[in-house]
Amino acid sequence: MRNLSKDDNYVFVAENNLGEVIGFADGGKRETNTVENSGDLTSIYVLEQYQGLGIGRQLLRILFLQFEKLSINRVFVEVLEGNKSRYFYEAFGAEWIQTEKVKIAGSELNLLVYEWKGIGSVLNHT
Repeated sequence: MRNLSKDDNYVFVAENNLGEVIGFADGGKRETNTVENSGDLTSIYVLEQYQGLGIGRQLLRILFLQFEKLSINRVFVEVLEGNKSRYFYEAFGAEWIQTEKVKIAGSELNLLVYEWKGIGSVLNHT
């Protein structure tokens, strides 16, 4: 929730026909910015019963269009190794660049860091 409330973060939501939120995507300027013109895709989430309908793709597109407006041309996303959403990122051209160890609830887990080196390919693919 911390990411959703940041002032310089952008949040986009998807709704069903009843106006209920069924998914969201958020991101913004990279906090640990050592790479010029870079941003973070902080999260994409779509309720399970709505997955596979192209909603995640639409959310990814609108977020990357916002990145384009901000002159962000490199985007990073971090995902736990066991999270199947990493395959979604890979399908849209994100490249694994490193693995970091993180401790969550006393367990050491692998955090995979992915990067899109250009946002044009994502916009053309979505």
